[in-house]
Amino acid sequence: MTATVDHIAGQTFHGRKGAIGNTFRYSVDYVLLDAEAPLRTPWLFARNRGNLTSLHDTDHGGAPKQGRGAPWARDVLAAHGLSGVTPGRLDLLAQPRVLGYVFNPVSFWLCHDAAGALRVVIAEVGNTFGDRHSYLCHRDDLGVLTRDDTVTATKVFHVSPFQPVEGGYVFRFDITQTRIGIWIDYTSDSGSLLATLTGKRRPLTNAAILRACLRRPFGARRVLGLIYWQALKLRWKGAAYRPRPAPPTDEATR
Repeated sequence: MTATVDHIAGQTFHGRKGAIGNTFRYSVDYVLLDAEAPLRTPWLFARNRGNLTSLHDTDHGGAPKQGRGAPWARDVLAAHGLSGVTPGRLDLLAQPRVLGYVFNPVSFWLCHDAAGALRVVIAEVGNTFGDRHSYLCHRDDLGVLTRDDTVTATKVFHVSPFQPVEGGYVFRFDITQTRIGIWIDYTSDSGSLLATLTGKRRPLTNAAILRACLRRPFGARRVLGLIYWQALKLRWKGAAYRPRPAPPTDEATR
């Protein structure tokens, strides 16, 4: 049976608190699809081949441009003893390529049980230096993840040169058939940062793709440009620049 692709014309919010504050909100486009099923897609979207918009396995599940897609996610779940609670659908929530280019600050593997309930989320985090690391998010009792659950993880990966590699994250997920809500609250001794992704789920159509390309042109190139613009603002405000440390040797941690 073929599956369809959903489009999230969402909003991302970042609010930094501490000695140097900074806040911004931008619109952003994500797609949500079954990573293992044959897909029925609109003409302007492709899976693992070129198009106006597309999603490629090589962009996810492993090092950037060397990803293995869903088999990688299944291997990570198995390595951490989570396969037994996630035999169901494996969805990928990510920004698509636009005209062949993509940069995903964070993507999410949504791992379900046999009944279709969300049990584990693999948050796949990338930085502008070409590194990637993933955090496994689940309840301690491996129960169903609901909007009321919070999941913690220790920060081990360098994301921003204006934040230390210390402290921890609190994740919260509200994934329904009609909308996406993800909240990531980072706290360290030097301050805190709240990052969110919210938006309604709608079927991906050619009209939606064209609207997104007109309203938010250049896709991930626009996202990367906005990241550098916010970095420049932080430098103007006097934020200290931290050089990139070596990434962790483990691809995924809890």
